[in-house]
Amino acid sequence: MEFQSCVKIINEWDIVAARQLGRNVAKELGFGTVDQARITTAISELARNIYLYAGQGTVCIDKVFDEGKSGLKIIAVDEGPGIQDIRKVMEDGYTTSGGLGAGLPGVKRLTDEFEIDSVPGKGTKISATKWLR
Repeated sequence: MEFQSCVKIINEWDIVAARQLGRNVAKELGFGTVDQARITTAISELARNIYLYAGQGTVCIDKVFDEGKSGLKIIAVDEGPGIQDIRKVMEDGYTTSGGLGAGLPGVKRLTDEFEIDSVPGKGTKISATKWLR
């Protein structure tokens, strides 16, 4: 899959850029303001995780079309330390950064499809899709 738009996450300003990109693509697709907010929140969370835990990575956003549906797909990739215990990080309230712990469970709730693939010592790839209703 060839992604239309990617933002390299190196510093906090890149998190803002990724959010803005997601909002723009969501608007183009016709998402309402509530879903735009859900999408930008999910992007923010994924980009912040890259920044905090991996140091750097990439957030890619693409329009997806499937059986007459259209949506927005977010792929967050890093080559950081990976996630030792995916089940644990998917528990509500779990946090290692002292944040609110909305984290990845929050991203899963905000989107319609969510996949996580992480190899300790190699990095993490998270894919999340929000479909236009």
